[in-house]
Amino acid sequence: MTVVDRSLINLVLKECHDSPFSGHLSEDRTREKVKTCIWWPMWQKDVAEYCKTCDRCQKENKSTGKRLGNMIKIQSSRPWEIVHMDWVTGLPPGGDRSYNSCLVIVDRFSKTPIFLPWMIQPWIQLF
Repeated sequence: MTVVDRSLINLVLKECHDSPFSGHLSEDRTREKVKTCIWWPMWQKDVAEYCKTCDRCQKENKSTGKRLGNMIKIQSSRPWEIVHMDWVTGLPPGGDRSYNSCLVIVDRFSKTPIFLPWMIQPWIQLF
């Protein structure tokens, strides 16, 4: 067990709670993570305070009541009634026109995809 200097506590809490590997864990899970590797006096109180004052957690956690709502499942009753579209960009140029991206269209009903090669430069100039 490592004992940490008081000046490093915020750095430790940030790593155990905020880092991409932690993903803004709950207070209990952050406490579990801290207690496996490090100790300092009053560490449980510090973990609780840090989690309660985390700006991102206050905005996004269910307990704050600030979530936007539940996702609604949209049903499609026939092919091509609802489609999903997205771009795949950053591709190496290819084909007779040096396409560098692809527009992907997927039918919600049948899950049938359509892939349209595209040159992204002319598309960007439209905006």
